[in-house]
Amino acid sequence: MPHTLFDKVWDEHVVVTREDGEDLLWIDRHFVHEGSHHAFAKLKAREAKAARPDLTFGVADHYVPVRTRRREEFADDIRTMLGRLEHNCADQNIELFGLDDPRQGIVHVVGPEQGLTLPGLTVVCGDSHTSTHGAFGAIAFGIGASEAAHVLMTQTLWQMKPKQMRVTVNGALPDGVSAKDIALNIIAKVGADGARGHALEYAGSAIRALSMEGRLTLCNLSIESGARCGMVAPDETTFEWIRSRPLAPAGAVLEQAIEHWRTLHSDPDAVFDSEVSLDASSLVPTVTWGTSPEDALPVTASLPDPAKTADQAKAQHQREALDYMGLRPGQRIEDITVDRVFIGSCTNSRIEDLRAAAQVLAGRKAVVPGLVSPGSTLIKARAEQEGLDRIFIDAGLEWVEAGCSMCVGMNGDLVGPGERCASTTNRNFRGRQGPGARTHLMSPAMAAAAAVTGHLTDLRKLETGAAA
Repeated sequence: MPHTLFDKVWDEHVVVTREDGEDLLWIDRHFVHEGSHHAFAKLKAREAKAARPDLTFGVADHYVPVRTRRREEFADDIRTMLGRLEHNCADQNIELFGLDDPRQGIVHVVGPEQGLTLPGLTVVCGDSHTSTHGAFGAIAFGIGASEAAHVLMTQTLWQMKPKQMRVTVNGALPDGVSAKDIALNIIAKVGADGARGHALEYAGSAIRALSMEGRLTLCNLSIESGARCGMVAPDETTFEWIRSRPLAPAGAVLEQAIEHWRTLHSDPDAVFDSEVSLDASSLVPTVTWGTSPEDALPVTASLPDPAKTADQAKAQHQREALDYMGLRPGQRIEDITVDRVFIGSCTNSRIEDLRAAAQVLAGRKAVVPGLVSPGSTLIKARAEQEGLDRIFIDAGLEWVEAGCSMCVGMNGDLVGPGERCASTTNRNFRGRQGPGARTHLMSPAMAAAAAVTGHLTDLRKLETGAAA
């Protein structure tokens, strides 16, 4: 029978199948961060050791302050969280990309950057946006503390095989439209729960044309449509990325691996549980307006009017979202002012993202404050080599260290109550960036456009062809 990409990778990792249908999967990569301390505590309670510490990697990201690297300046709770991660990794003989490591960064940026994420692997982490790693043709998903402890102790995990959905995006992306815009339009089309219980495969000419950075952004947002994970079949773009990574296979071993990776694609007659299609050429720069990533519209549109929405449940959500966001039914999106911008997070903080934002900001001044946090210390160094940091600083934005920062409202990197933020992150939930914060999701280029105008802006009106 024909197999999907997901089938092929899943089946290669099944150790045994239980009577209830759950499969015991071998796990190739396990990433841990500061929030994984509950899993380590379960090991300590059992006086157990990690079964395969060589397949687990620690990364300091969520609690890392981005404005200072001086530990004496950290808040006590932050210092405790980082110290606990360092102790747990040392105790279990796990390599740590920690605070003092020049490779430190956000876990879903560091894994691919270092070459730890490879096609055909199973990847887990105690973070919902682990789906990011699926950009390489890996099965990658977030897990809870008990599951993380199970992986640490056995290098395996019981899972029920999910349904499968293929999202096909064909056509050429217009100028100013990016992977972030594709993702937001997919979520708007299927809904925040529309892919629940499914593994997504992204296919089509528009997906093939994306860079690895774009594919990482797309897969990162898979979870926002309720999916368990998202995948893109590996191709020459994937292999070229891997060839330059320090911890990836090299030489003859890599070439042999690539021969296998070329088989990791859905067979022509493979059947999916559901199919969704999108015309890339019809897309325009997109932003969210409400309190769910599915509340996404073209920047050229106007806000919905609940009074004209037939679906009463949807109308109620619209009323509540508009009220929380301080917006009016029918208001033009480009009339929405912003108080600050944030460029960063595991969604949009790679070098391509920073270049796109800098292209818009070059020679311009921001009229609202903003924070730019690169996805890793290595990306920060590269951006500085290219002079991107000077563009951000000259525009009036803060250029800081690598970490999750304002995405999760950590370390004092907050959007104030009632303030509105143009953000490159992945979630616009109530209070996500701080109590009472109002978040609008968009691409880095769109966030940069908002910074220089002070309101949500169609970046195509600014004389640039940037996209991220």
